[in-house]
Amino acid sequence: MKTVFPPILSWYFVRQYGFNFLILLTGLLAVIYIFDIVELLRRSSRFEDTTLSLIFMMGIYKLPEVGQMVFPFAILFSAMWTFWQLTKRHELVIIRSSGLSVWQFILPVILGGFIIGLLLVSIVNPLGAMFFSKYEKLEAQYLKHRSSDIFISKQGLWLRQDYAGGKAILHADKIKMPQWTLHDVSVFFFSPDNVFLKRIDAGSSYLKDGAWNFRYAVSNTPGSIPQIADNTKIETDLTIGDLESSFSSPEAVSFWKLPNYIKTMEETGFDSTPLKIHFQSLLAQPLLFMAMILLAASVSLRSQRLRGTSFLILSGVIIGFIVFFTSSFLQALGASGQIPVFVAAWFPAIISLLLGIGAMMVLEDG
Repeated sequence: MKTVFPPILSWYFVRQYGFNFLILLTGLLAVIYIFDIVELLRRSSRFEDTTLSLIFMMGIYKLPEVGQMVFPFAILFSAMWTFWQLTKRHELVIIRSSGLSVWQFILPVILGGFIIGLLLVSIVNPLGAMFFSKYEKLEAQYLKHRSSDIFISKQGLWLRQDYAGGKAILHADKIKMPQWTLHDVSVFFFSPDNVFLKRIDAGSSYLKDGAWNFRYAVSNTPGSIPQIADNTKIETDLTIGDLESSFSSPEAVSFWKLPNYIKTMEETGFDSTPLKIHFQSLLAQPLLFMAMILLAASVSLRSQRLRGTSFLILSGVIIGFIVFFTSSFLQALGASGQIPVFVAAWFPAIISLLLGIGAMMVLEDG
């Protein structure tokens, strides 16, 4: 009869792994935070309106988003360290001698990684998106000194920018990419005191030579008859690169809001493939974390001659690099439309899981 794995041992393994994971994650986040602060100090050295407290706050706002990138590495290294500790203390030897298989004592850790993945997607990601959105606003204001704001909604594109006579708010129903041709455009002009000055309506508009160019524009000024002009221009300091970088990055959108955001981007005329890949990659995170733990077990639960610390660190670095490179490579192919979204987002996790299961079946007879 098969030996049942005691629940108290399951909780013990999960507790050991959870503690190591938190310690390692905290250390990685601390190192990342220090490097981010140094980089922000370098970027802000040209401006006098950035204070040290603002830099530290921006580092905190950015940390959750960057921290999500190191979660797989924290999962991998903490699992390797946990299994190495248990083996070094001969606890796994005693458990195996009692008739329990390797699959039974790594299953609680695998489930722990799955739960961490669910928490990352459902809680950490939305909080990180909220903080990263604040970071992007502060970055645009203090480090890029951008005087324009861009917003995408179901009603289309909204853009606010300064011009010589005050402020202008531009609205377009549709955008043709990648030319950035706006369709069904309306522009509202306001004085510096927010007094409405006039409105321009045009069938289309395009950005060229530092100006918005409107075709067959109709200008409406209070107290005057409408005027039609074949070609009207509004000067701007924006470029197409500025426009593309102004939109909320996928990391600034909560997991729960991504489906609606993707739908809105598609309705407006933008390519939503990178957003779809990002969303599917988040869904695949729990599976990827389970795969990381299996790969960690296949490396850590080896014969005594292979269990040196240097071997453990080197193995972790190699595994982490391969998974990260594969994931980045497939996502780049998916964003360019060369492979389907599902393949780009899910295959790194699926391949890693299959490799982990295969390695465990080859290396362990239990």
